[in-house]
Amino acid sequence: MSVESSRSASTPEPGGTPPGAAAESVHHDPVADSDLDPRSPLPARPGPLGMVGNALRGALIGMAELVPGVSGGTVALVTGVYPRLLDSGAHVVDGMRSAVLGPDRRARTAAAFRHVDWWLLLPLAVGMLAMVFTMAGVLKGFVEGSPEIARGLFLGMVAASIAVPLGMARATPGGRNWALGLIFVGGAALAFVLSGLPSGTISGPSYLLVFVAAAVAICALVLPGVSGSYLLLAMGLYAPTLGAVDDRNFAYLGVFALGALVGISLFVKVLDRLLEDFRKPTLIAMAGLMLGSLRALWPWQTEEADILAPGSDWPVVLAAVAAGVVVVVIVLAVERFFAAKAATTDPDPRVTALEDRD
Repeated sequence: MSVESSRSASTPEPGGTPPGAAAESVHHDPVADSDLDPRSPLPARPGPLGMVGNALRGALIGMAELVPGVSGGTVALVTGVYPRLLDSGAHVVDGMRSAVLGPDRRARTAAAFRHVDWWLLLPLAVGMLAMVFTMAGVLKGFVEGSPEIARGLFLGMVAASIAVPLGMARATPGGRNWALGLIFVGGAALAFVLSGLPSGTISGPSYLLVFVAAAVAICALVLPGVSGSYLLLAMGLYAPTLGAVDDRNFAYLGVFALGALVGISLFVKVLDRLLEDFRKPTLIAMAGLMLGSLRALWPWQTEEADILAPGSDWPVVLAAVAAGVVVVVIVLAVERFFAAKAATTDPDPRVTALEDRD
């Protein structure tokens, strides 16, 4: 398993282009004509440790989605699975679209789903669901019982994570500094405003509202810097949603899941195309969003999201911030180690899979 942020300057991504190829994209058309060739390279199956690692990554992403102010997309970036996750999501969406629209439906649908990295998606999904259903109450208690320490910990994690998209952007050629600067500031300002929205709780929300809220909040799963939980909090559905998870309210959860499916199906293709055609500006915008989202994680604030001065507990909170930074540094170091090891033994598992087929 690789960390694309650490590899992008030296090795191409699986199925992508060599570094320095400014005119080409690291992503490819989800159902290109070449994908219809049964001999085209497929995602490689990882070993048992790789499967466990993907499940743990999913657990971390699921935990992030439960915490207001922390984006699951940010964790996906830090753990090195973001490009593969987005690419596989685009294949899934395109496969569903090909099943009902366009020519050669059966062949193109099969090709799309054949190129989905199920060895990544399924363990991620298992880890996410396990974390959501086992830790929803615990994290809710931690965030509500020790809000300053919790925010400090997540503040350190997100702040350290900003280096990931910035590093990926530096490894991507092209772009004008003044334009990239404006994009960065614009993204930061947008996230700053969104994270300052007052929050409340809606009692007995309608299923229509739940559907729309889920469609909007799920976009944070693939957009670093925007917290799905915080969006739910701003819309008044954070507590009702966690309560539905704790109470196993499957009617509520079913509507939520349907809205999430619609939302991510519409958004993942847009983001995949942005990363394909405007990779560097998109990465810079992500970094800006992550920076602006730190407002939601400022440890001392009112229930209306008004910023307060540091309290007397600032030494403990500062230690929590430092702990958050250390966690991210350790994760990045581990991912970089395994990326280097994988590059030494098998630089491109998809090419190896194609050679094995031949």
